[in-house]
Amino acid sequence: MKFVHQTVLLEETVRYLHVRPGRIYVDGTLGGGGHAERILSSAPNVLLVGIDKDPHALAAAAQRLSSRQDQVVLIHSDFAAMKDVLAARGIRKVAGIVLDLGVSSPQFDAAERGFSYQHAAVLDMRMNPQSQLTAEMLVNELSEAELARIIREYGEERWAVRIAAFIVKARAKTRITTTTQLVDVIKQAIPAAARRQGPHPARRTFQALRIAVNDELGSLRKGLEAAVELLEAAGRIAVISFHSLEDGIVKRFFQQEQDPCICPKHLPCVCHKQARLKVITPKGIRATPEEVERNPRSRSATLRVAERVLTMKEDA
Repeated sequence: MKFVHQTVLLEETVRYLHVRPGRIYVDGTLGGGGHAERILSSAPNVLLVGIDKDPHALAAAAQRLSSRQDQVVLIHSDFAAMKDVLAARGIRKVAGIVLDLGVSSPQFDAAERGFSYQHAAVLDMRMNPQSQLTAEMLVNELSEAELARIIREYGEERWAVRIAAFIVKARAKTRITTTTQLVDVIKQAIPAAARRQGPHPARRTFQALRIAVNDELGSLRKGLEAAVELLEAAGRIAVISFHSLEDGIVKRFFQQEQDPCICPKHLPCVCHKQARLKVITPKGIRATPEEVERNPRSRSATLRVAERVLTMKEDA
């Protein structure tokens, strides 16, 4: 599979990272290596640790970064585990971390991966092909109530209950194994008037299943916590999200780490919780009209950046 991916918000991300000479940076979602390549060229003697769940992405990035292979460490893993995988290599602190969330263009466009409702394929949706859980397993083995919950919460789909009911009815006749079978069931579940408005009727359900298969939101929460612990003083984390669920998690995490006090605002603080982050982009950064024209998938991207601050205990 050829792995060609247009990196979103590249200039903005690297500019906000403030790449410094001789420091260690982590690209937790390496993809095709676009952010990594720019980080390496932004300052001398930088070490770049690239992490990705997808071995195809790692292979593509290795080729792209081959001229700087002495400055690159590539790791097949989930970024949620980055603290442990870096510690195993003797790395305890880093100067910057990039997380470009969601599915890359090559993953969407490769029909055999089963991410897209626009291609006929098996229902797979695994970012890491070595994982056991697939979308086919979820669709055919989850209870109707659990299917409805996933589609409603992860897809923000108003017709989640009907779609789950139609899936359960359809799979009672024959196992749902392909994207086209699932799309047909979803179209039957959503009323005709609703199908004529908005995006493709299957988009939200496919998003929900993909998030569930890859535990994307769980990984994000774990990865954000790991990032704060890894960052050195004044180190920065830059996160690019593509839908409201991801962006909401990032925004709330940054805000909580900037203002962690749980005491009533009109009373003196007795919880003694101290800020670990300073939010650099309170409103988030969006792609320019020029970038959206070049790469329509950047339209939904939001970049948020925060900087590590040391607590009094850490500074002691």
